[in-house]
Amino acid sequence: MAKIDPSSARTGRMPRFERRVLGGSLLMAVPALLALLLLVAHPLKETALRWVLLAGAAAITIALARWQYRRVVFPLYTLAGLLEALREGDYSLRGVQGGVLGDVVYDINALAERLQQERLAFEESAHLLGKTLAALDSAVFVFDEAHRLRLVNPAGQRLLDAERHRLFGLSAAELGLAGLLEGPSDQVALHTFPGRSGRFQVRHAALRSGGRGGWLLVINDVGRVLREEERAAWQRLLRVLGHEVNNSLAPIQSMAGTLATLAARDPLPEDWREDFRSGLDVIGNRAGALARFLTGYGTLARLPVPQRGPLDLRELVGKVARLPLAHPGDRQVTPEEGAPLLVDGDADQLEQALINLVRNAAEAARGEVRVRWRRRGERAVVEVEDDGPGPPPSENLFIPFFTTKPGGSGIGLALARQIAEAHDGGVTLTARDDGKPGALACLWLPTRSESGSL
Repeated sequence: MAKIDPSSARTGRMPRFERRVLGGSLLMAVPALLALLLLVAHPLKETALRWVLLAGAAAITIALARWQYRRVVFPLYTLAGLLEALREGDYSLRGVQGGVLGDVVYDINALAERLQQERLAFEESAHLLGKTLAALDSAVFVFDEAHRLRLVNPAGQRLLDAERHRLFGLSAAELGLAGLLEGPSDQVALHTFPGRSGRFQVRHAALRSGGRGGWLLVINDVGRVLREEERAAWQRLLRVLGHEVNNSLAPIQSMAGTLATLAARDPLPEDWREDFRSGLDVIGNRAGALARFLTGYGTLARLPVPQRGPLDLRELVGKVARLPLAHPGDRQVTPEEGAPLLVDGDADQLEQALINLVRNAAEAARGEVRVRWRRRGERAVVEVEDDGPGPPPSENLFIPFFTTKPGGSGIGLALARQIAEAHDGGVTLTARDDGKPGALACLWLPTRSESGSL
């Protein structure tokens, strides 16, 4: 539809193209009307003159018709060319806006510019989508309604161990993926693919594009992720074990060499007994430290599954505060008053976790250690607060065997977190939030309502 000039709408005037068509049509009728008026006003008696007049009027009418044809059809040809270009996807062609169809050409030019911008945005989005799919470690497959492959990313090619052009058009059954499409929409299963085998997370969902259905299938190799995490954990453990074992074996080896050199002297020095006794004490102490280290490692590795039951945190905190083991030296552990707070947990394990947190605070405190419990939303929180120098600036506080204290085992915080996580909770250690020096250890657990117990 041609664009109507608002000024023409107010004045009631026709658009320019319609005025041109009407004016040209009336002009073509002028020769015939003039000939008719001439014949009526001045009748010609001679037949030849009549035919000449009629032939002249017809010739002029034909000429005006051709002129009107060009004036009407040629702009429409231009308009048809612009529309043909749009239909063929060529949005770069523009029409001259000064002709009789200037308003229509203006709208078509605006439409072409908008379509060009939308195509550019679509191509950029498609390019971004392609880069994203190529960067994904998950295998992505798109099937049509007949379960034939229409899209696959590089991870999917590697999983099927085939080139892209060999996969397109094959059915899910031919690719060995039909069972995954027919199974649950979210599952973890053992599967063997041409390019890899192991444990995979499989997800699929229905798609619809262009009025037709389809399927999206995403396969993620969870086994590889677990193997990488396992390898990283082993590397960290071996570094810690190597460090601790070398710390004990190095002085043992050095002292054994010293004692061997001393025993080879002839005659023996007068104080050889004292030297031997000191050397053996060093060897015994380092061997004992190594044994305690390995015992601590066994404690972390053999933590049993918690035997949960109803547990009042007020009673647990009071019991731990009274234990001499929980506050070495002369540090006082003061539990703050509070209402009973029930959780579901293993009393022995949670007591050990709380002992570790309180002992860690007591060893760092200058004065007393305060313990409080409270309900925070759906969590039961136990806070252990001290007035020591605060936690060290390290991200390895909960790494097993990492310690900043002389003679520390490095398993207290790690064991406390492991126990809390086994109860669907957690442990954090941060600086106090009241501006005073010291550390704040928080052990949080689900309340009984969250854990589902009655």
